[in-house]
Amino acid sequence: MTLPIDRLEQTLRKTGVSRFMEHFETLFPETHLKDLVVDAVGPGREIVINGRRVVNFGCDSFLGLDQHPRLIEAIETSVRHWGTHNGSSRIFASVRANVQAEEILAQWLGTEATLIYPSVTLANLGAIPGLVGKADVIVYDEFAHNSIQEGIRIAKANGTRSAMFRHNDPADLERQLHALRPYRFALIAVDGVYSMTGDLPPLRDFQAIALQHDAVLYIDDAHGTGVLGEHGRGTVLESLGSYDNTLVVGSLSKGFSCLGGFIGCSRSFQRQLKIRSNSYIFGGPVPPPYLDAIITATEILLSSEYPLLRARLKTYVDRLTTGCREMGLTVLGGATPIVSVFIGDEADTLQVGKLLFDAGYYVQSVTFPAVPYHGGVIRIQVNANHTSAQIEGLLDALGETMTTLLARSSRRAA
Repeated sequence: MTLPIDRLEQTLRKTGVSRFMEHFETLFPETHLKDLVVDAVGPGREIVINGRRVVNFGCDSFLGLDQHPRLIEAIETSVRHWGTHNGSSRIFASVRANVQAEEILAQWLGTEATLIYPSVTLANLGAIPGLVGKADVIVYDEFAHNSIQEGIRIAKANGTRSAMFRHNDPADLERQLHALRPYRFALIAVDGVYSMTGDLPPLRDFQAIALQHDAVLYIDDAHGTGVLGEHGRGTVLESLGSYDNTLVVGSLSKGFSCLGGFIGCSRSFQRQLKIRSNSYIFGGPVPPPYLDAIITATEILLSSEYPLLRARLKTYVDRLTTGCREMGLTVLGGATPIVSVFIGDEADTLQVGKLLFDAGYYVQSVTFPAVPYHGGVIRIQVNANHTSAQIEGLLDALGETMTTLLARSSRRAA
């Protein structure tokens, strides 16, 4: 007897994205390098995958705080104090560490308040539909993060109209707002840093448009949190000089090396987010040990240690981007610790990732549908606790890999 769940699985396997991914796995079984299992971590940025020890350039713990003694001690101490979990939706009760973490985050960020969610994805999925109604509209950058676009889909299902504008194009944003009239309010949703390219949005232009068109800026600055701006506050304050007319989303799992996401806002707006964000109301909280770690991480960002971490990180990013360009490679990004090297062809992109892995360096081979078709990139994530020797080793391996790839392409052409 065939069960309905079996028929459901077969139906799902026939859909476009499933067929595409299974086709890729069949075509490139040795170079796909997805769904990997890490068996050990350390020392430094080394990891063990399938018995092979490699240097990890696929980690978004940009400041290396995941191995910082103070964060490890904070988590260990907090487990003994709070246990592993407080076991309650925050709509009923929050542990004191949650309130303290939000207060110190607000102090660091420069907003009146913050609200912590279990992840940036859940922040976007909960906040965006909660901010708008049937009389409102949402306009979003075509390359806005998937979690923003998923939040918009929920809002659309609730009756909110939306439109997409061309990437980082103020004129097209203004055209879309005109076309959507009449509306009560508009939400303009963008990334603070676009993770695949390192692009920064023209926030000043967007803010001017927002103020002229009854709109609020909603900025997912997950990839700028901790690594851009003074004390790692991100792109918004540095670009705009204030948080007026903005809602800022930040990550606690990248530069902070903890867990969760947050929204920076006024105290009164924090209350509205608590009332209207379903992922806050019906989702579980960040476990207490990570809340104490967030407090400690924020203290580090506000301390004299932070400029040293940031300077080391910048040195490594600059060396990597310069070295890649000296080899004639097309580098996307460089303003943040995410350095994407353009490869293009899907098979070539996966092959470069596998050759680098065999040489002892793990990077992320990113292909369609995460990037445009034939827009494959090698996504390299630099951390402050890499070493100069590891950066130089990766550059040497990348040079040898590109030489090998070019030779193979020449043989195919012949």
